[in-house]
Amino acid sequence: MLEGLKIIEMATYVAAPAAGAMLRDWGADVIKIEPLAGCPMRKFFEGTKSTLEIVGNPIFGLDNRGKKGMTINTSDSRGADIVRKLIKEADVFLTNVRPTSLENAKLDYKSLMNINKKLIYCSLSGYGLEGEERDRPGFDIAAFWSRSGMAHLTQRKGEIPLPLRTASGDHITAISTVSGILAAVYERQRTGKGKVVESSLLRTGVYSIGTDMALQLRFGRVPSTKNRDQQINPIANFFKTKDNRWICLSPRAGGDWDFPKVVRALKKEEWLENENFNTHHSRRVNSTEFVSAMDEAFNLLTLEEWGERLDKEDLIWAPVQNLSEVSKDEQVLSTGAFVEIEDPECDEKYRSLASPVKFHDTDDGPKGPAPKLGEHNSEILSDIGFTKEEIQGMIKEGIIGKEV
Repeated sequence: MLEGLKIIEMATYVAAPAAGAMLRDWGADVIKIEPLAGCPMRKFFEGTKSTLEIVGNPIFGLDNRGKKGMTINTSDSRGADIVRKLIKEADVFLTNVRPTSLENAKLDYKSLMNINKKLIYCSLSGYGLEGEERDRPGFDIAAFWSRSGMAHLTQRKGEIPLPLRTASGDHITAISTVSGILAAVYERQRTGKGKVVESSLLRTGVYSIGTDMALQLRFGRVPSTKNRDQQINPIANFFKTKDNRWICLSPRAGGDWDFPKVVRALKKEEWLENENFNTHHSRRVNSTEFVSAMDEAFNLLTLEEWGERLDKEDLIWAPVQNLSEVSKDEQVLSTGAFVEIEDPECDEKYRSLASPVKFHDTDDGPKGPAPKLGEHNSEILSDIGFTKEEIQGMIKEGIIGKEV
């Protein structure tokens, strides 16, 4: 789909590389530029004795598959010159390097627009390109999760904030970043002009809690995070089954729309006449009593048995699954959520994640393994006019790295 779109990615860790990997899956040509020591994610399992080492590094593979890889010392002006030469012929420059560092290397937007008027310049940072904190380092647990207010919203009174699972916010931000890049590419087809696309973990985090933030901005407050027996809509809850599984139940319209269906599934039709339970308001006022009654009912049957009853009533529900279950879930598999990718370190294939969007009748899967460190240095430098002798000289002088 994106064949012919040339992207230069100068980024480390997860969010920006994940955006580059999605674009590569969809057909774009992506050249990944790393520092001489490589992206830190290459060493994610360093120092551990884990079976994960047998299959290489699935985390780096997920976010870098199919790309061509280079190692360039951009703190050396000659290395930065190489990057500029690549960008001169590129469609997109994708980076998460801090703004001041890019300005020092003359790889900022204003500098690059002088050599490529049609360039889509995409910055994915922790905190954005403007403001006093634009150069603040940021991981998703800090900028996306904590600073955005998300951690506070999930924190119950008297309890510590919940941590964010590794790179969850990075991958969400990658999706929004890809959307921005492609919108700018589409606009360029009409205008012929480049564009700055600015994405950040912080802004994406704030948008991700849009419902709560919209209430805060309009009314100056949001409902606090309460215990499960004190919910505003106590039907919208998690309930434990006889076989110690959890069910997520999510009724429509405050619960009143689905309440008759719920009581039929639970075989508690008498609740329709119970003034403590039969309206949204009464359930809210008597939340503790209602949740206790629901808990007692759900404890009578297994997850499978409840699934049959809830499905019969066309209710919105889901089992709480662990990742092993997710990896075998037939409905997950039907969405095409998983693909096979190659691991060049051990010459094996293993399952990984597909991009989050499925395109029918299109090859939207991985286009090869992640590159080895500096794997394509010579190939790419030769393509842009450097001789073999010049390339060897740059390796000796520490301008580019050795090919691994």
